[in-house]
Amino acid sequence: MIKLIRAHFSLLAATAILLLGSGLLGTLVALRAETESFPQPMIGLIMSGFFMGYVLGSYLCPHVIRNIGHIRSFSVFAAMGCVSVLLHGLIIDPVVWLLLRIITGICMLGMYLVIESWLNTLATNKTRGSLFAIYMAINLLALGTGQYLLVIYEIQSLAPFALIALFFSLSLVPIAFTQISQPTQIETGHLGIRHLYTTSPLAFFGALLSGIVNGAFWGMGPVYALSVGFDVAGIALFMSGVVFGGSLLQWPLGHLSDKYDRRLVIFAVSIMASGAAIAVFYMIDSHQALGLSAAFIFGGCAFSIYSLSMAHANDHIAATNVLEISRGLLLLSGIGATIGPLSAGMLMGWFGPQTLMIYFSLLMLLLASIALMRRSIGSSISVSEQGDFVIMARSSAAVLELDPRAESVEDTGSH
Repeated sequence: MIKLIRAHFSLLAATAILLLGSGLLGTLVALRAETESFPQPMIGLIMSGFFMGYVLGSYLCPHVIRNIGHIRSFSVFAAMGCVSVLLHGLIIDPVVWLLLRIITGICMLGMYLVIESWLNTLATNKTRGSLFAIYMAINLLALGTGQYLLVIYEIQSLAPFALIALFFSLSLVPIAFTQISQPTQIETGHLGIRHLYTTSPLAFFGALLSGIVNGAFWGMGPVYALSVGFDVAGIALFMSGVVFGGSLLQWPLGHLSDKYDRRLVIFAVSIMASGAAIAVFYMIDSHQALGLSAAFIFGGCAFSIYSLSMAHANDHIAATNVLEISRGLLLLSGIGATIGPLSAGMLMGWFGPQTLMIYFSLLMLLLASIALMRRSIGSSISVSEQGDFVIMARSSAAVLELDPRAESVEDTGSH
């Protein structure tokens, strides 16, 4: 493991530095928008802009990387990201912020794509699984740790935006100094969802609904935490608690899904997420410690849905279709993440900020109902025929090539 990290250190270090800043950025923008008295539906739209950029970047960024190469592309995306972040602090206007969030989403996707496609060229069938696990762990830990940077500066100043720009700039250093050879091309494949619904309706809705919940959490979670009385340190604790719950509980939940009917596990996890969201709703005001514990459980369950959905879909397809289906689920999750902050912001504006947890609970109940229905009418496979669960985090389509479940695709193509 240490040898693998050392061999890919520059790329992994750039990822960690970049995501420390990215983890702070979304929380900061949401809180600053709230303190500037932007209407909550507008805050939701602004926060959706990031995921709009993310989806757009899936189509735009590969062309840039193919034309100018990985290092220069990363430099362009990082520079544009720095400018976009700083402009948030210089121009306090909701329409401008919406445009900046879209640009930031495109830049983040581009930087993800550079790193992940680069890692793909270095991975072998022997190292792919371990490298994938290390990369996902860095993603989740950096995003969670980045929340605590919120306490360093006043959120109403330019300083926290400058700090994020600093991290974006620093992520360039290991990339610029790397001695790892650049890939000669980038292949991200097609992001279509044409056959996804007919292949696995439960995975289809799982990816979409988990995207809505995760997008709404990243976009409106800080606004919710502020509304229930948390100070800046408390907001960081709340946000990181949900993220770390997603990091730590995915593995045991995934392990269970390898041993039991995955539809039943998705049903149970959705019910647990729904119940945890209700517990947060009732306890966060009067019993903050219990409320934060419930938030940890909610994160562990809600953040696992996407990984469980991908594993469920892969159980029902041929090995040669793994990447196509995985890319379709990623696109669905991105669409859901775009919808999430906007819909949550509208509900919070109409019915109050605490509506967010009710919204999460209802979405998870909807998924539980779909899982139960699919278990009763859908085709089943034996547990012994199920594939392995793999932890997934928000990323680009390029990282799917690192998924160890894709090994069989390469093996098939090599014969």
